[in-house]
Amino acid sequence: MPNTSQRPNDLATNKERLKKTINNMEAAEAATEFAEGKELATIKEKNERRKESIEVLKNEVNAEAKSSINGYI
Repeated sequence: MPNTSQRPNDLATNKERLKKTINNMEAAEAATEFAEGKELATIKEKNERRKESIEVLKNEVNAEAKSSINGYI
């Protein structure tokens, strides 16, 4: 039985995930204006993780784009 928790390395999928992560980070950043205490700390922690994810996704998108240009995919 295939492992359904793994996502295929698909350029379109990663582009969509990147866009969604950026949108979520921006929405959370806007919410910080109204948050305080523990909620504010949680938002900031999540956005730090999102920044890391964005970098990874950007690298994957770039690598996949280069691979497809070079005929590897």
